[in-house]
Amino acid sequence: MYCININLGFGQTLTLKIHGQDSLETQQITRTGHKTLHPNYQSVHNEIAHLKTTLLRKGYIETKVLSTAKANDSLVISEFSLGQKFDSIKVYYNNDIHPLKSYFKKHPNTIFNHNFNKNYFSCKIEEVETALNLISLEISDSGHPFTTLKLTNFIQKAPLLEATLTINKTKEARTIDNIIVKGYEKFPKTFLKHHLKITTGKPFSLTQIKKQLNHLNQIRFASKIKDPEALFTKDSTLLYLYLEKTKSNHFDGFLGFGTNEETGSIEFNGYLNLALNNNLNLGETFSLVYKSDENDQRTFNANLRVPYLFNSPIGTELQLNLFKKDSSFTTSQQSAKLFHPISPKNTVSAGIKSTTSNNLLTTQNTLFPLSDYDAFFYTVNYTYQNLNITSRLFPKKTQLDLELSSGKRTTDQTKSNQIGVLFNGFNIFALNNKNNVFVGAHGGHLDSPDYLENELYRFGGINSIRGFEENSIIANTYAVLNTEYRYLVSHSIYVHTIIDFAYLENHLQNHKANLYGFGLGFGVLTRAGLLKFNYANGKNDTQKFKFSNSQVHLSLTAFF
Repeated sequence: MYCININLGFGQTLTLKIHGQDSLETQQITRTGHKTLHPNYQSVHNEIAHLKTTLLRKGYIETKVLSTAKANDSLVISEFSLGQKFDSIKVYYNNDIHPLKSYFKKHPNTIFNHNFNKNYFSCKIEEVETALNLISLEISDSGHPFTTLKLTNFIQKAPLLEATLTINKTKEARTIDNIIVKGYEKFPKTFLKHHLKITTGKPFSLTQIKKQLNHLNQIRFASKIKDPEALFTKDSTLLYLYLEKTKSNHFDGFLGFGTNEETGSIEFNGYLNLALNNNLNLGETFSLVYKSDENDQRTFNANLRVPYLFNSPIGTELQLNLFKKDSSFTTSQQSAKLFHPISPKNTVSAGIKSTTSNNLLTTQNTLFPLSDYDAFFYTVNYTYQNLNITSRLFPKKTQLDLELSSGKRTTDQTKSNQIGVLFNGFNIFALNNKNNVFVGAHGGHLDSPDYLENELYRFGGINSIRGFEENSIIANTYAVLNTEYRYLVSHSIYVHTIIDFAYLENHLQNHKANLYGFGLGFGVLTRAGLLKFNYANGKNDTQKFKFSNSQVHLSLTAFF
């Protein structure tokens, strides 16, 4: 017997005592941990019904309630008969009508494991309800949301139970007839079709639709308000998506200053980066970058990116880059690409790139030759991007860009075949909620029979190896490794270390070098945006550490 007595304040507490037909059955009933104290008689009856269901699920399919009666005003006694316990069940089905075997093969790690063939599946008796729910969900996701399943024709072969699965579903599969966006009614239809891959005419699967809506995490301009809903009429299915437009335009400003090694004076440099995203509700991006540094270098970049042209899976990207080095030379570069997002995180592209550079000097420097030239390249690109939209401090977790180019450079005297490689990437490794490690790398390689100074790569500064002046280092081959250990002081403040390394080759100067950058920094979320401060000191293999070589970088990123 299983019995507990207790009295609670006003009104009388009923004690429920349940036993089986023998001590073994009573022991099994006790192990269920059913409630014994109840405020009223209705609660007692509910508990008896719940216990019967629990025992049926455990394999006591012959469970019966033999009697329930009041022994006195505070005690109710119920007698159960459990009968034979069944451990497993074999369920037969018609695979020609309901091809479940293909589903079992698609989900090998479910409770079915390998216990199935063309005509039946088997599982533990406690798992049969879960198994039927999985099958029902699979059929529902194929466009039959009103499917019902039932087990019939039970045959007892203790401890094995056999049954036949009966499936009742509509003859015609439900398809999505109309998609209605609520909240952000101007959400680009091309992104519904190509990015989310939710279109009319497809079989209705609410599970699949919810999964595809997770791809919104990889675009900045929209987010989900709540889960999608469906309205079923006699002859149509309407899908409702609840989205909102989010702030995705951003302004990025940077100010850097350091000490001139020759004059000892403070020199300033900086840049402005404006990115306008989805202002035309096409998913387009337009960005402008202007950079000025202490070496009297000016950079201007303009970029326009429009995805899914003419409702196709192909997008285009156009770019203009202007660079001027004091009174030495100017370089103008234009590029055009066609890109295809092969998945929400992966994009491939191909295009062309044209460059024109003009020597502004009247006398030629034999050590660092400058020359007018034109270059034309064919390019292929691969991009991987994984956003982290839940984090305002670190909104992007992973980025990888790779570009391969092949073409020809033409001067007044020569034509040279050239091959170029550019890469840029980073990843944030989360150690725990407070600690993470940032690892980034970027670089380039230009393969050519000869080189001009005005075609070499320029790097150094806040977005390169820190502790050096902006674009102060030139090379035909270089690689930069950036590392930071980051500690989150709060949800809006983090501090970090700076340990950078770079390797470069400059064939014009017959020079190779290793560079190092060390420092500290922090980031703070303010009302204006994300404010970053970096203090870094740079050196090479032959230099000693000097505070005068330090660079201070301040940047502010604001979304609007």
